[in-house]
Amino acid sequence: MKSSIFHCAAVLCATATLGGCVVAPIGMEPAYAPPPGVVYVTPTYAMPAPGYMWQFNSQYGWGWRHPRQGWHRGWR
Repeated sequence: MKSSIFHCAAVLCATATLGGCVVAPIGMEPAYAPPPGVVYVTPTYAMPAPGYMWQFNSQYGWGWRHPRQGWHRGWR
């Protein structure tokens, strides 16, 4: 009985402490939207590394692009 009360108290404390840690952003727009007139195409393979975003390239079409490393697979 005593351990059950302790367990409940621990769960309630953890819930109260960590309950506000995850906050969903309000009114956030997507980081990138396709240009007007371009049909969105879903990725055909997984994101190559953290930081890459699925973007449209006017010459090659859709692909993964990193802000510092550029296009995946060497697109310019």
